[in-house]
Amino acid sequence: MIGTRSRALATRVVDHAAIAHNARRILDGSGTELMAVVKANAFGHGAVAVSRTALAAGATWLGVATIDEALELRAAGIEAPIFAWLVDPWVDLRAAAAAGITVSVANLDTLAAIDFPIDVHLELDTGMSRGGCSPLEWGALCAAAAVSPARITGVWSHLADASLLGDRNVDGALSAFRDGVVAAHAAGLDPRWVHLANSAGALAHPATALTMVRSGAALYGIETVTGAEFGLEPALRVTSRVSQLRQVPAGTGVGYLHAWVAPSAATLALVPVGYGDGLPRALSTGGSVSIGGHRFPIRGAISMDQLVVEVDASVALGDEVVLLGDGRHGEPTAAEWAALTGTIPHEILTGLGARIGAVESEARS
Repeated sequence: MIGTRSRALATRVVDHAAIAHNARRILDGSGTELMAVVKANAFGHGAVAVSRTALAAGATWLGVATIDEALELRAAGIEAPIFAWLVDPWVDLRAAAAAGITVSVANLDTLAAIDFPIDVHLELDTGMSRGGCSPLEWGALCAAAAVSPARITGVWSHLADASLLGDRNVDGALSAFRDGVVAAHAAGLDPRWVHLANSAGALAHPATALTMVRSGAALYGIETVTGAEFGLEPALRVTSRVSQLRQVPAGTGVGYLHAWVAPSAATLALVPVGYGDGLPRALSTGGSVSIGGHRFPIRGAISMDQLVVEVDASVALGDEVVLLGDGRHGEPTAAEWAALTGTIPHEILTGLGARIGAVESEARS
């Protein structure tokens, strides 16, 4: 039958049962509260729907990068605590306060911009050298926070590397963080929330769990600990369809610059998606798709809106093409795409384009 379930040329289907499973797995593994990280549109899975699923599965907080992301969740009627950490003196802190959003503060300049009540978690740098307050300036930040109109309800940091079991870098970061918490108390602060662990920390380094863990990658089924698996389930399936079929003779060049030339007569299928939809152009070499449960190779350079696949006589016009899935039926996964293109699954998932239509969920088969 010609056509897939969606009129869109490509569709993303989110398995919310998988997201709920992953949330429960993180909760069971960490033994503490969970902040479900739904930044970047929940890694491309749909922030509002994923937030509701994660909260129903036991998460108590939601984490986002920006205040705009937090306000989107509030506009959708989500009332759970939300933490936004990309905050500087120029963002709309009053809008955040009015919406009951907790924000991160990592320096005196941002703290000085707060002259009204708002819940704040102070961020300490424990080795990332990215966001966070330098340990050398931490005492001054805590002292200023103690007399600020801001309500200091938490202290937090981020692990630079928790991807290895037994990694001493994690022990060093945890020790530095504990010292920072002690210093916060010495300055007169009494943070209710003390959080350090990311996905890898929550699953592989239980000592980092503290009062809450923040998990994004694991929530979406990404295994982030080298050499270990924690029973996580990928939650996203991206499909398109065969829009054209053609027979070509030996010697036919395909795509820009004829990056692939048919060595013999071949059947080619056109799939109406490309790098403009988030498919890495590097998949032009070594990439494949799944049609009818069988893998077929991508031929020629992936274009902005189209790619070409070499298929066999089993493929018909309108057949569903699985570009990305959980791998249970042999389809490509985000981890496979990442390995082929020299990146991480996080980038693959967050890079999917807006033209890929959204379907919230479907039953497992």
